[in-house]
Amino acid sequence: MSDTTGTANSAHPVTRAAEGHWVLDPAGSSVRFACKGFWGMANVKGTFGDVDGQGDVQGGAAQGTLTLKSASLDTKNAKRDKHLRSGDFFDAENHPEVVFTARSLTPAGADAVEVAGDLTIREISRPLTFTATVSDATADAATVTAEVTVKRSDFGMTWNQMGSLADNAKVIVTARFVHKG
Repeated sequence: MSDTTGTANSAHPVTRAAEGHWVLDPAGSSVRFACKGFWGMANVKGTFGDVDGQGDVQGGAAQGTLTLKSASLDTKNAKRDKHLRSGDFFDAENHPEVVFTARSLTPAGADAVEVAGDLTIREISRPLTFTATVSDATADAATVTAEVTVKRSDFGMTWNQMGSLADNAKVIVTARFVHKG
């Protein structure tokens, strides 16, 4: 990649990323989640199978979106998946997408970036900032990996029969982006 900023951080993957439009490579990307259930004795784990994203790099600054289809969540338990897609949780029929909009990516170490943006679930948006790792960065592709904690009650997901489910969910994102010009 060529240096697009001429800054002291010119060796950092964000500042040397090729300018232009980048799109998510679904084959090299995944979004997984885990939430303590059954009074902390077991984790409920799953994935979102339908993930899309795009971003733009201009003048050394990057921004973009990552979109998940709510109905594509899969915990390998059909009854639980139906409940998670219901109005008690994602309400996938009325709110088909979960969207993270990254406003900025700022170098935060040799291969790390501070990501600042907004997470929207059930049409409720909350600011979200986290550190991500950049790997496999080339002129044409880069992978961003992050683990974030999301408080589900912040998004109207308050169902919790007899206190059996933790409010915080861990989300692990691996997003492979390829440069499209």
